[in-house]
This record gives sequence, C-alpha cells and structure tokens, in this order.
Amino acid sequence: MRFRPCIDIHNGKVKQIVGASLQDENDRAQENFVSERSAADFARLYQEKGLKGGHIILLNAADSVYYPATKEQALAALRVYPGGMQVGGGIRPDNAADFLLAGASHVIVTSYVFGQGKVHMDRLRALCDAVGKEHVVLDLSCKKVGSEYRIVTDRWQKMTETVLNEATLDLLSEYCDEFLVHAVDVEGKACGIEEEVASLLGRWGQKPVTYAGGVHDFQDLERLQAVGGGRVDVTIGSALDLFGGNMRFEEVLAFCSSR
Repeated sequence: MRFRPCIDIHNGKVKQIVGASLQDENDRAQENFVSERSAADFARLYQEKGLKGGHIILLNAADSVYYPATKEQALAALRVYPGGMQVGGGIRPDNAADFLLAGASHVIVTSYVFGQGKVHMDRLRALCDAVGKEHVVLDLSCKKVGSEYRIVTDRWQKMTETVLNEATLDLLSEYCDEFLVHAVDVEGKACGIEEEVASLLGRWGQKPVTYAGGVHDFQDLERLQAVGGGRVDVTIGSALDLFGGNMRFEEVLAFCSSR
C-alpha cells in the first residue's frame, strides 16, 4: 500500500472540503481546512519525500471566476515537481496535453467521459488518442444508491447510471493506466473508510488504484490494508496534520512504507 499525496485547490487556495458539499453555484463548499501555503509548497514537500503518483485536483468549474487562479496554482505545483504528480479537473482532449507539457505525469478524467449520466466510449478513445492511455487516470468517484455504488461526475454533483463493479473496471481498464476512486459519501468527513468500495478495488486488483475518503486514524489504514488485500493505495486529506488533522505525515509515510 503506497501513500499517494494530494493537493486539492478551490477558489485559488489549497483546501480540504467535505466532498458532498461542493457546489458550482457561487463556488461554495464546506471547508475543513484552508492552507496559507501554496500548491507549489506542497509539491516541493512531496518531491523532497520522494512521493510520486499523487494528485492535484482543480475543484472549480472552467467557467468559474476563480478558475484562472486555481489553474495557476496547479501549474505552479507541476513546474516544481515535473513528472511527480497527476492533475485532474476539467480535463478534455483539447487541454490534456497542456497539463502534461506543464509537468503532469498523468491527467485524471471523469466528467468528460461520463457525460449525461453514462459512459461515452468515443470520448474515452479520443482522450487516449490525444495523449496515450499510459497518461490517463480515470476517476471513478462514487456514491451509494441502494445496494450499488454509482459513479458521480461534475465535481461529485451529478449521478450517473454507471455502477462501480468489476465489470466496469474490466471495461475501462483498457483505456487508462490506473484508477482513482473517491468514496464521496465519506470524502472530507474523516469518519472511516467505505469498506465495500475498498474491498471491491482490492478484489479486482488488476491495475494501480488509489482509494480516497474517510480515513481518520491508523486503524482505518490497517482496515484498508486488510480489506484491500494490500493492492489498494491510499490518499489522506482532512485527517492529515498537513491539513489540520491529527495523523502525522511522517508517521503515515512510515506506516505505508512498512506495508
């Protein structure tokens, strides 16, 4: 289990938010933490620690008045740590290469591929044609509906018809290098992991996959290691001391490196 660091940017600031609270209208979100440090500062720290494969997420819509400031924060972080981090948020075939040229190792995509509530395979193929599937990460962030977990898009605000299961992972794995999965119901709440999601990802285990959502202590990491069979990487946001939480960054690194 590898630790994958994160940099979430909203309204031009590095933040931790409650994922389900994010709204494009008036660029609102329930904030857990707002950093005085820049995205580049965090990227520099992750580079110093030799942490690769983390993600930078732009949480503003492209038509937001805050988007230029949010994007500049992301680009500055990529310039500091070229090849070390992935970037997501509004990625499309016509801008994906720009982020790769700026220093991203991969682009992370959800909304472009899952428009109007379903998977658009033609769009996914177009993205792979534009940058190569070896540079694509699919974000399969999900929310529970009944007994199923369905993929959500547009900064976790729109539900799709696509169910997160092994068949979906099999299908989409042909068009990406790895997956990122936010369990949106617990994202930013530091209330424990979604074990069903982590277990599914661990059972499938055919490509690198990073789980995000709900981790709040080392027992959660132990549980993720167990239910994920050691095949699921982890990111931690609000619970990490870098973002105002109680889990010490250095202890998390030591824990993950020993697993």
